[in-house]
Amino acid sequence: MREAHDVWQVRAAEAALMALLPDGALMERAAAGLAATCAGLLGRVHGSRVVLLVGSGDNGGDALIAGARLARRGARVDALLLAPQRAHAGGLAALRGAGGRILPADALGFPAAAHDLVAAADLVVDGIVGIGGRGGLRAPADDLARAAAQSRAVVVAVDLPSGVDADTGAVAAEAVRADVTVTFGTWKPGLLVDPGASYAGAVELVDIGLQPPAPVLRAPQHVDIAALLPTPARETDKYARGVLGLAAGSERYPGAAVLAAGSALRAGVGALRYLGPRAVADAVVSAHPEVMAGSGRVQAYAVGPGLDTGEEARGRFAAALDGGVPVLVDADALTLLAEAGPKALEGVPGALLTPHAGEAVRLLAGLGESPTRADVEAERLTWAVRLAAGYDATVLLKGSTTVVADPRGEVWVNPTGTPYLATAGSGDVLTGVAGALLAAGLTPAEAAVAGAYLHGLAGRIASDGDVPCAASDVSAALPAAWRAVREAGAPDEE
Repeated sequence: MREAHDVWQVRAAEAALMALLPDGALMERAAAGLAATCAGLLGRVHGSRVVLLVGSGDNGGDALIAGARLARRGARVDALLLAPQRAHAGGLAALRGAGGRILPADALGFPAAAHDLVAAADLVVDGIVGIGGRGGLRAPADDLARAAAQSRAVVVAVDLPSGVDADTGAVAAEAVRADVTVTFGTWKPGLLVDPGASYAGAVELVDIGLQPPAPVLRAPQHVDIAALLPTPARETDKYARGVLGLAAGSERYPGAAVLAAGSALRAGVGALRYLGPRAVADAVVSAHPEVMAGSGRVQAYAVGPGLDTGEEARGRFAAALDGGVPVLVDADALTLLAEAGPKALEGVPGALLTPHAGEAVRLLAGLGESPTRADVEAERLTWAVRLAAGYDATVLLKGSTTVVADPRGEVWVNPTGTPYLATAGSGDVLTGVAGALLAAGLTPAEAAVAGAYLHGLAGRIASDGDVPCAASDVSAALPAAWRAVREAGAPDEE
């Protein structure tokens, strides 16, 4: 499990560790890890050209000391100082002692000469702003960020790309686009959540001895998901494995029910009851003969994909909420829930809401909030947590980074997926997977985390080779995704 900590937690952990170490030792640890990564990226350090973009904080100090290490190995290292009077004194002394050049940016006839220096570099180190920075980059840092992005150089960010909010991943304006980010001690939320995650490139975690408290954010890996997946015992029957009631599809959108049903069946549900119009039921059973049409005992409901919002749909939605079992609410059912407000979920023993950003806006309106879709996409963590608290439900906020938040304030991000999942019916597949896990007895948060992970992994498998895939391809790849997770979680054989 990758664990991320916010700025306050990191600062407190750093302070506690620095109190036990000699002055400057913590920065030396960080700079050593940064220099080692840079050397590995360069391959041949001697004769290479390295440019450091240095701000006024400790990140600038890390960059300077790492630059000194590279200079001692024969690299030509130039440090562009964006705030010469406030640059880290120890780092400046180290770089000078190693033979590096220190150049105040405004002394170069900026921007032309600075651009030329960056354009000729093999590697650019971003030490402009630390994790405490807020808002986008301002001049002249923004111009240097653009120059780095346009250069042939490998761009390495120190701890976090400058201009990315460490706690939320928000990017307010210009930010550095890194090929590699070297982060220290622990992950920062902004490295795991878009849009910030898309600026970070590959992330290298350097252990500097921090001991932070419980994380504010987690990102699961195969072994974590394997521990959540249900395994039937020898005496298990189909009812013990979980029966899912699926209220999905309509005469306008029968395919949503077919996709959700097929995905639930491939995600381990013991039995599936379809609840809907006869014509849609016939289509579902024709595609999946295992499905039982009609009401009966269930362990959970999944309601919403292709449901529509007419009177018949409202009746199916209300019946699911009154069923006395956990409920997954998606698509059209989210629209109905937004109209009804949080009180509609009172008495539901565990709710999982799966909105995309547009649906989240409607749900937030039911709480008296008025963000735009762009606001939600820019601050995914903030709004997912707010929805979970407001509706007293687990929220799976879909998007380029899928965020799961539960009512207690626990938050996860999903690391799997592919842009090819942005296709019609993909959400219906996710509903089937998460609904099956909910019926199998997982908590709403566990079903959301595991469901999103398997769905994203199936998307990668279906689009292997960088080829487009349809939602039905993603559904068909679910057994392979499940197998990959299971194998990773299996104990090593002697």
